[in-house]
Amino acid sequence: MSFQRTRMSADRTLMSVIRTSLSLIGFGFTIYQVFQKLYDAQVIKHATAPRNFGMSLVILGIGMLGLGIIYQIAFMIELRHQREQMRRDGLIHAESHFPVSLTLIVALLLLAIGVLAIVSMLYHVGPFGGV
Repeated sequence: MSFQRTRMSADRTLMSVIRTSLSLIGFGFTIYQVFQKLYDAQVIKHATAPRNFGMSLVILGIGMLGLGIIYQIAFMIELRHQREQMRRDGLIHAESHFPVSLTLIVALLLLAIGVLAIVSMLYHVGPFGGV
């Protein structure tokens, strides 16, 4: 049971990373879009600093999420190796399989959305900013 609790604890940690990354990506993309629309409507003449700030937030969110995913995968691999070693040593007898982590799947999907957002911001193409 302690392996299951440890796995669920790692999933909760990844959920915290997802929550923070989603906030950074969403807020950064919103800042970028608002100032881009104001510039396109010729309400403001220079929007590079706010747009760069928005883009920086999106990049920070993507980077944080990427590191969180890498940490989660490395942790789960180590936990599986540890459990297998304990089974070989006869310390545990029951074999319970780790289910697929839905949290990890959501994190990977959010990472893909974040990458699409940054590509859209840089090249003005794609589903989030195509002209």
